[in-house]
Amino acid sequence: MAIKDLTQTKKCLFICNGGSCMKKDAEKVTQAIRCHIKDKNLEDEYHTVRTRCMGRCDDAPIAMLAPDNIWLQDIHSNECDLLVKIIQNNELKHSKHFLYQMGDAQINSDSIPTNQRRSYKKQI
Repeated sequence: MAIKDLTQTKKCLFICNGGSCMKKDAEKVTQAIRCHIKDKNLEDEYHTVRTRCMGRCDDAPIAMLAPDNIWLQDIHSNECDLLVKIIQNNELKHSKHFLYQMGDAQINSDSIPTNQRRSYKKQI
C-alpha cells in the first residue's frame, strides 16, 4: 500500500462510488479524473478519494471538492479532462456540473421534491 505525502495537497475530490453512482459509471469517472490529474502532473496538488454513497443518488454520479465544499453532479468520464481544468481555474460554480456549495440557499437540482424545496429555502 502506498502512502501519499499530503503536505502539498491543495484540494481533495471525494468521488461517490455508491450504488446509484456506480450504475452510472462512477468507476470510469474516478479513473478518468485520476488519469487527467496524473497527465497534467497535478498529483501532488490534487488528491482523489473514492467514497461510498454520498446521498445524492438522483444527481449521480457526484463528487465533492474540499476545502471549497462544492458538490458536483452528473459527471461523465468523457468530460473529466474539462472538469479538471475547471477545478484548476476555480470555475466550478459556472459549470453545468455545479450542484451545491455549502452555505448556499439553493441546490441546483430538480431531485428535491417541490414541498421540500420550499421548506428548505424558508429555513435558510
